[in-house]
Amino acid sequence: MSDQIASSGRRQFLAMATGAVGAAGVVVTAVPFVRSMQPAKDTLAMATTEVDISKVEPGQLIVVPWQGKPVFILRRTPEILGRIESERVELRDPDNEDPEGGENPSWFLKGDKKTRTFRSRRPEWYISSAICTHLGCVPLLREEPGTPDLGSDWPGGFYCPCHGSRYDLSGRVLAGYPAPRNLEIMEYKFLSDTRVLIG
Repeated sequence: MSDQIASSGRRQFLAMATGAVGAAGVVVTAVPFVRSMQPAKDTLAMATTEVDISKVEPGQLIVVPWQGKPVFILRRTPEILGRIESERVELRDPDNEDPEGGENPSWFLKGDKKTRTFRSRRPEWYISSAICTHLGCVPLLREEPGTPDLGSDWPGGFYCPCHGSRYDLSGRVLAGYPAPRNLEIMEYKFLSDTRVLIG
């Protein structure tokens, strides 16, 4: 009888020990699997990009990476802002009213006329995607109006060398060129007068 009790106790102990080892094995196996489904640290770091704009001179364009894509940051001068307001060029979608116009943030789409004209939270700073909406090339800043190679009617802006798309200095596509939409405005906010958070 005592042998049966001892044997029963050993069986229970072995069953519990085996169950504990099995549970530990499941946890050890599951942890790396669960971790593999989470975004990588470099991906999380690219979800937002903080940029120091303190050294950007008036009239200067810098290109920064965000989520693996280039972003334009242009510090516009009062002269550039005046030209944007007085432009007499035909724009495909001057107020971003095209329903297929991309993933522009709500602060922009609900903005007043000045916000929609300058396409910016602060008129001095133009921040947008640096990818042409035609076939994904990166346009070049050609700020001077009326250059010989672009014609006397060129208002100054962004010129895509791949297929000739043209955008004004607010990233609005000029009518009659291949790009179907304006350059995309992404979510961003100013953390201070010298730092901007993109994304």
